[in-house]
Parts: sequence; C-alpha cells; structure tokens
Amino acid sequence: MLNKMNKQLVIYFLMFLIVIPVFGFNFLFNLLGNILLLIFLVPLLILLTTLISFNSLKSKINICDQCGNISLGINNDCSRCGADLSDINSKNFEKFKKPSEATIEVKAEEIN
Repeated sequence: MLNKMNKQLVIYFLMFLIVIPVFGFNFLFNLLGNILLLIFLVPLLILLTTLISFNSLKSKINICDQCGNISLGINNDCSRCGADLSDINSKNFEKFKKPSEATIEVKAEEIN
C-alpha cells in the first residue's frame, strides 16, 4: 500500500506527464514566469502604494508652533491649546514668498 505522501507524488507525476504532451514546455515556462513576476511585482506595488499614501498624509499634517501638537489638515484650530493653525500655516508660507530673506549672500575670495 502506498501511503498518502506517495499517492500525492504519483498523482502529481501523472498530471505532469499529461500536461507536458498536451500543452508543452512553453506553457510551463510561461506559467512559471508569470508566477515569478507576481511574486516580485506585487510587493513592489504594495511598497509604492504605501509610499504614495505616506507622502499624501504628510502633506495634510499641521504642526502647532505653540504646543507641537500634530493634527490633520481638517481642523483650523489646535485641539490641545486652541491656537489658530490656519494663521500659523499662512506665516510659514509668507517666509517662502520673500526669497531675499531666505537666500544667503556669499562673497567669493581667492586664496593664493
């Protein structure tokens, strides 16, 4: 009597002998290639999706300058101290509107 493992091995071997002449080696190579592509590409897709979602979430986060509380962009007021977050964010954008205040003047000197 064949035990359960040997029965499965015989069944798989017979299926292999039936599949090879009917479909050929090209079918098996294509099947294995597609499985390998899925094994490598699905984790890559998951990684890219998480990176995009983290960047999207990071752009919506507001940090209160008074207490340091982190909140999403939905609220205009800080939930901890009550400071106006829209006013804080407009101050941060004013810094970027004046590039002359943000740039550093550098004087070049020649060393002999």
